[in-house]
Amino acid sequence: MKTKKITVKSKPKRLALSAPASEQEQLEYEKDFSKWANNQARLLKKREFSKLDIDNLIEEIEDLSKRERQRLTSYLENLLMHKLKVEYQPEMHTVSWDASIKESNFKVQNTLSENPSLKPKLKEILEKAYFAARLKAVVETKLKENTFPEKCPWNLKDIFPNLEKKYH
Repeated sequence: MKTKKITVKSKPKRLALSAPASEQEQLEYEKDFSKWANNQARLLKKREFSKLDIDNLIEEIEDLSKRERQRLTSYLENLLMHKLKVEYQPEMHTVSWDASIKESNFKVQNTLSENPSLKPKLKEILEKAYFAARLKAVVETKLKENTFPEKCPWNLKDIFPNLEKKYH
């Protein structure tokens, strides 16, 4: 009877760059974020990796991506809210609405140029931003919610005609 050789693969060991955050580091992170961040930057510049607060650094880096997406969503909300106001309350139309639309459009496009990985998610972000923009438009115009379409009446090409050319 032949025996089969069984190979057990183990996960490669991760390089331990730091121990879990000490109580002091955790306290600094929670009580004085600015001080903690400056300290982490100093340690990175000095290449003192073993002293880094890795767990909290990971959390903060992940949050950076979320913040960029939230910033893009906020700009889209503002743009869409003002477009709704122009469309559904034309008698109240002001130059400041047009300026806000242009500014928000610029900020959206600038955010996308700085974060091109968000572009494939733009349709999904637009849908979420429209939901909030619609609610804000209700408050600002004092019109009934059902005045505004439930789904965004504009597609990405309507709002950003040069988007494809600019980011490919």
